[in-house]
Amino acid sequence: MGASYQGDPASALLEVLDPEQNHQFLDHFLDLRVDLSQVLFICTANQLDTIPTPLLDRMEVIRLSGYITEEKTAIASKYLWPSLLKEAGLNKQAVQLNKPTVVKVIEEYAREAGVRNLKKQLAKLLRKAAMKRVKEPDLPVKINTKNLASFLGPALFNEHRDSGEIGTVTGLAWTSMGGATLNIEASRVHGHGHGIKLSGQLGKVMQESAELAYSFVQSRAKQLNISDDFFENTQVHLHVPDGATPKDGPSAGITMACALVSLATQQAIQHDLAMTGELSLVGRVMPVGGIREKLVAAKRAKIFEVILPAQNQRDVAELPDYLVADMTIHYVKHFDEVASLCFMLS
Repeated sequence: MGASYQGDPASALLEVLDPEQNHQFLDHFLDLRVDLSQVLFICTANQLDTIPTPLLDRMEVIRLSGYITEEKTAIASKYLWPSLLKEAGLNKQAVQLNKPTVVKVIEEYAREAGVRNLKKQLAKLLRKAAMKRVKEPDLPVKINTKNLASFLGPALFNEHRDSGEIGTVTGLAWTSMGGATLNIEASRVHGHGHGIKLSGQLGKVMQESAELAYSFVQSRAKQLNISDDFFENTQVHLHVPDGATPKDGPSAGITMACALVSLATQQAIQHDLAMTGELSLVGRVMPVGGIREKLVAAKRAKIFEVILPAQNQRDVAELPDYLVADMTIHYVKHFDEVASLCFMLS
């Protein structure tokens, strides 16, 4: 929503949703008063950040989680694909699509919370398949993971995880597209000076989390086996790749702290471990949101060991069994527990 010369939709909605005013709402286009006091309004949004606070206060927020891969696969197999085949005048024998290929379409081409884009990608597959059928009507078109790129082009999404290098840690983040892995890198900048430098188009909250993590690690240097003069003689550069994408939120606190400890102690963290959690100034690990989406992102990146805040254990308990199957989840209350899982401390 945005104000323009034609009016401000947020102001109109404020009036519509206010029970003291909406019984005589004035429609300026029709120049007519309308009684909206008995109307139930349902608004949808992908994110709440852009909704003005006064307007958000008049709404009851109901959060709906996006579909995970298994759910999308079932929807595609039972509903989307048969419907599209019928519309195209084809059958399952003419165009053959197996389950692993559907999963690849979901993870590499249609990663949004819903299934609208998935339906578009499947329709695109059928259009290409129909062309092949016209040229070779007697041969079935077999779409598999090996030839999928020839139908849909190069993959739109790829999960990157760190390779176990010093100063690099894999975090888990929530985005409007669902969950994603977030690689955080810390490097020592040669030259004079000290302090921390940040890059990666970080929002205000994430910048504060980085500064807080730096202060905490600095205050606990002795317990973390960090040399006394490391922070005095070193300027640290903390970077979150994919700099074109704005990133904000407190859930990368422990990830940033681990990246700093890894750099300072010259110890690499195992590459098949991911984490999420807000860090307080005294080292408490506080709960975060989007656990469902973050675990999906971890599994998508073939990471099966995750560190989560202890208070998020109730969120994991509500998830379906197949989502947490084969996953090792460590619940932590303090950063000391995170450090003992990630580093060799004497």
